[in-house]
Amino acid sequence: MPLASAIRTIPDYPKKGIIFRDITTLLGNARAFRRAVDELVNPWAGTKIDKVAGMEARGFILGGAVAHQLSAGFVPIRKKGKLPHTTVSIAYSLEYGVDEMEMHEDAVDKGERVILVDDLIATGGTAEGAVKLLQKIGANVVAACFVIDLPDLGGAAKIEALGVPVRTLVSFAGH
Repeated sequence: MPLASAIRTIPDYPKKGIIFRDITTLLGNARAFRRAVDELVNPWAGTKIDKVAGMEARGFILGGAVAHQLSAGFVPIRKKGKLPHTTVSIAYSLEYGVDEMEMHEDAVDKGERVILVDDLIATGGTAEGAVKLLQKIGANVVAACFVIDLPDLGGAAKIEALGVPVRTLVSFAGH
């Protein structure tokens, strides 16, 4: 089964004109979930990856599974105010404004090889913020990986412009 067929499409969510790509159906399908994780991990199997960073919230699910497969640690990147220890933060652009994300300041050691994981890349604002946050504390961001790419919105190009290769498994036209 192609991975795209395991992803539910919801028109007009969260507002009219938006086509929402819902990976909860992929996560609930054991074979599709396993295949997605295997495909995200494959390019780095046998190489040293120190940490996998995942963005709240679906990036936690995928990133945790990828970290397990790579025998790497997992680093949660969260919205501001959600982590209990000393943090480092960065502001990033959203479609309709600005938000902040943060991670523990001691989550990644300088020079560690890190892969960023999330479910989808659209405009790339959140992923760009996460890459910059990781680089700010000295991480070597080896790649950014996503199950879904919406290439018409240009997010992957933003990440590649930061010198970070992007891996995606499924592309959908439009937004």
